[in-house]
Amino acid sequence: MEDLKHTQAELDEIEDSLKDKYLTFDIEEESFAIPIKFVNQIIGIQKISNMPDTPDYVKGVVNLRGNVIPVIDARLRFGMSKTDYNDRTCIIILIIENELYGLVVDKVSEVVYIKDENVTPPLNKKITKGNNYIAGIGKVGDQVKIIISPSEILSEEVFNMLKEY
Repeated sequence: MEDLKHTQAELDEIEDSLKDKYLTFDIEEESFAIPIKFVNQIIGIQKISNMPDTPDYVKGVVNLRGNVIPVIDARLRFGMSKTDYNDRTCIIILIIENELYGLVVDKVSEVVYIKDENVTPPLNKKITKGNNYIAGIGKVGDQVKIIISPSEILSEEVFNMLKEY
């Protein structure tokens, strides 16, 4: 049986190969990006079981091959209007602090390279109502991508609550 453990050098090489790679996705007319190193997989929309007493952006949980995964609706988390899911809607399964979370998005676009020199800091927090989940603005050709910090998508209170499920 093959040993699945990696040496530190192998882990560093894997980390280097993911540097500057982002998965892009759309919500309404906006384009977002998330570092690919946080992405576990992308699945189609499926039945989401509601969870009581959670913020509106926490849609519930899904059962993915025996794993119960909390699901967050990115539209609601980002303060956008609610809409019905369609055949392009999907769930990005993220790994945040060794836990799996689902992020519902309108559609996944592509994987892009965004070098550090093409990333500018987010807008002043005073005018963006404290949206700590925005890590920066990435320039890709003549387009911009709003770069999301996966570890900040959930408030600390909600993150700790969901870890208990």
